[in-house]
Amino acid sequence: MTEKQQLLVDAVNGAKEQILAAERWLWEHPQTGYTEWQAHEYLKQRFEALGYELTLAGDIPGFITDVDTGRPGPCVVIFGELDALEQQGHPCAVDGMAHSCGHNTQGAALLGIAAALKAPGALEGLSGRIRLCAVPAEEMIQLGFREQLRQKGTIRYLGGKPEFMARGLLDGVDIAMMVHAGGGDSPEDPFDFACGKGSNGCMAKTIVYKGKAAHAGGAPHQGINAQYAATLGLSACNALRETFPDSDHIRFHPIMMGANCAVNIIPDEMKLESYVRGATQEAMSRENRKINRALAGAALAMGAQVELHDRPGYAPEIHDPALMKLTEECCIALVGADRVRFNYESWGSASSDFGDITCVMPGVQFNACGVRGAGHGVDYTVAEPERLCLNSAKAQLLLTDALLREDAATARRIIADYKPAYPSIPAYLEAIDRLFLDKEAVVYNEDGTATVDFANN
Repeated sequence: MTEKQQLLVDAVNGAKEQILAAERWLWEHPQTGYTEWQAHEYLKQRFEALGYELTLAGDIPGFITDVDTGRPGPCVVIFGELDALEQQGHPCAVDGMAHSCGHNTQGAALLGIAAALKAPGALEGLSGRIRLCAVPAEEMIQLGFREQLRQKGTIRYLGGKPEFMARGLLDGVDIAMMVHAGGGDSPEDPFDFACGKGSNGCMAKTIVYKGKAAHAGGAPHQGINAQYAATLGLSACNALRETFPDSDHIRFHPIMMGANCAVNIIPDEMKLESYVRGATQEAMSRENRKINRALAGAALAMGAQVELHDRPGYAPEIHDPALMKLTEECCIALVGADRVRFNYESWGSASSDFGDITCVMPGVQFNACGVRGAGHGVDYTVAEPERLCLNSAKAQLLLTDALLREDAATARRIIADYKPAYPSIPAYLEAIDRLFLDKEAVVYNEDGTATVDFANN
């Protein structure tokens, strides 16, 4: 480890009590996407106490602040996510919400990074800017609530990072990083950091089957059962699964939101929510069209109607290999090669809006160990907060230093060599705007025929 790297490590160690206090406070105050005002206010106060001037997101939680080295160069953004999950069964749930994905550790690490960057010598030899970003709404949940926000004009996108992109809060950024809480290590194979090539994107779907209510015992023939239509639609989608190419990593995992009627009434509405996940935007769009066809066909078979509501979710996340390699080197410098697991071919089937970021700039999201239990599970807990949060802050600081030292030569090279999927943030947002779909897929005509239209035109 170099003298400068040791200085950064020592600066994080000096902020340990503040970091660990933040981790516990955020754990105990979970809120879901676009409602994380408690975490927002907690971190805002502590950033301001450190002397930072913040640019607030406005009518949604979150903020940014720039650390200027005083020398020209690229801008590196470091993300810390604010949101929790809706999870009634978690033993630490508060009002039905829990941090069972570990985003509380990201906020704590981001605060530690902010504190460490105030240490004497922390910015010495660096060129460019460092943007610290507390961002809401990574978890793609509560689609109905977010659609209400979208209809009111509060948000444009369901995910926090594309929303920040649309609000101009990521303008001028050239390269991105973040660390997610991870488990995976074991007594037989202990490690501190891990990273793969990337992970799936997703498209968010709301599906509403509509039938006709009737007495379930006395006159079921007068009704059209929306629940049966939905069940038939899901069966049709399940029959498609073997048509999904393995290389596309397609996932479709719908849930029924429940019938809003009594047991003796034929249900006249059934709402479903789901994602279509995949390794490329092309694959997601292709398979989503097949899924919409199956959903519409089921409605037609039952004489029901079905509304299809598709929303751009998250783009596939693809880590820049050169940035990933530099990250690996920094992690090794911090904890040793035997405690680092980077796999340049492995692919994850989960999704994150960090993928939207990698569509327009080089980025890397890697994992720091220190949790136990299943991700999004009721047994999830931050078992080793000091190990996780301090390692996270240290690794991101070492990576930032490696990128921006020596006139930011390494960052400039990575940025120049990167081939983004879209040339700019506006071009990316224009592309995903075309994914929006609101359509009544089956219309019954007066002549006894039906018109079926499930395509995104």
